[in-house]
Amino acid sequence: MLSSVVGDKLPHRPVLYQEIMHALKPHRNGLYIDCTVGAGGHARGILSASDPDGCLLGLDVDPLAIQLAGEHLAPYGMRVKLVRASYTTLRQQVKACGWVRVDGILLDLGASSMQFDTPDRGFSFLHNAPLDMRFDPINPVSASDLVNDLSESELADILFNFGEERSSYRVARAIINARPIVTTQHLAEVVSRVTGSGKPGMHAATRTFQALRISVNKELEALQTVLPQAVDLLVSGGSLAIIAFHSLEDRIVKQFFRRESRDCVCPPKQPLCTCEHHASIKELFRSPIRPTDNEVRENPRARSARLRVAIRL
Repeated sequence: MLSSVVGDKLPHRPVLYQEIMHALKPHRNGLYIDCTVGAGGHARGILSASDPDGCLLGLDVDPLAIQLAGEHLAPYGMRVKLVRASYTTLRQQVKACGWVRVDGILLDLGASSMQFDTPDRGFSFLHNAPLDMRFDPINPVSASDLVNDLSESELADILFNFGEERSSYRVARAIINARPIVTTQHLAEVVSRVTGSGKPGMHAATRTFQALRISVNKELEALQTVLPQAVDLLVSGGSLAIIAFHSLEDRIVKQFFRRESRDCVCPPKQPLCTCEHHASIKELFRSPIRPTDNEVRENPRARSARLRVAIRL
């Protein structure tokens, strides 16, 4: 979710903007959901393309995102409804709108530049700030809680499973030995001493920060919860577009799309089909769509974005 926000302006379009518009094909009378509305960049494009009477439901757990989206989307009036809620409650939110099926759904996963660039949110090691990393401020668990309260094995599991950190046990042990750790830069320094300089172009603490953020916000569990809801809510021919920023998210989306685009999901060696599974979607591209070189030059944070699109059968 890496559009940039400065003050009350959107200086450039969000990541993969044109590709999202092409995937969703917004049209008049259409109903759309932006499950991660952020500052409203994609939502504004959808509403503009669905003039004069297309409607959009925007969800986000971040109160600042809802505030900014409300300001940026105010010109669309009653055509937009913003709700501070998790997309795990997608079916409930659609019912509350009085809708039954929708024409397009967008999920722009991960943290936004707005969150990374707000120091006191504690998402980035580029600013010295309290360890937090919560999308939703009322979430009772912060990154500081994980770093200072978990056992070595629990921390190592988080770092390995959500950050794909090969030195997970060494990092976990270093964290425990350095406790208490209450700021982002202190954590980054501890991790860097263990892992060295990291890959070219990647800070040594990147994987640790990613892992903690995913764990704090239960991002992978949320994604697995919303995918079947999203498919069920689409009209025939409706589009589901999902932007992921790392392999863990993308793998979940890819596996779900592959499974739901098949009529049979029985084991390959089973002679007869007994699963009674029927394809519900058509995956449009076997490989994800990536940003163009020009987009990456204009917005380097877009470099890891990958878009997958499916159509409801």
